[in-house]
Amino acid sequence: MHDDVYLMYLEEVKRIPACTPEEECRLPGLAQAGDRMARERLLEGMLHYAVELAGKYKNQGLAAGDLVQEANMAMLLALDSYTEGDFRKQAEALASERIKELIEQQKREKQAGEEIAARVNVLKDISKMMADELGREATVEELAAKMKMTVEEIKDIMKVTLDAMSVSPGMGF
Repeated sequence: MHDDVYLMYLEEVKRIPACTPEEECRLPGLAQAGDRMARERLLEGMLHYAVELAGKYKNQGLAAGDLVQEANMAMLLALDSYTEGDFRKQAEALASERIKELIEQQKREKQAGEEIAARVNVLKDISKMMADELGREATVEELAAKMKMTVEEIKDIMKVTLDAMSVSPGMGF
């Protein structure tokens, strides 16, 4: 469905005439001076460019729609902070910066999720092993000692597991 919405968006953008080089030079100044029509025309006419910019970052962990959204936001921010000069270059620099930050954030979140999943799996295995050895469920304190972690860290991992179980029935600890 996400791809369908993105494809519909691309079809809509194709219907909007791109800004001419002359418009790219003239419209930012008019928009900054308060001309609403100039602002709207510039932002609409630059949608093609936002799609083009987003394409430079394909296959780096973000959906195409998210990339275009960031590029469009950068266009808005570039226009709001425009003083003089090449609007396209300013927008591209801002879009590149925002998209690179978003890609890095996505990588960090994925890595953190993988680390949490690994901790959950280790805790699950150790909990089962200790239950077999002790003939009962291990206490949080015993698990913490075995895993060389604090009781709070064990509770945090258990909370993640319980949250996941409430979302995905059938998962057990």
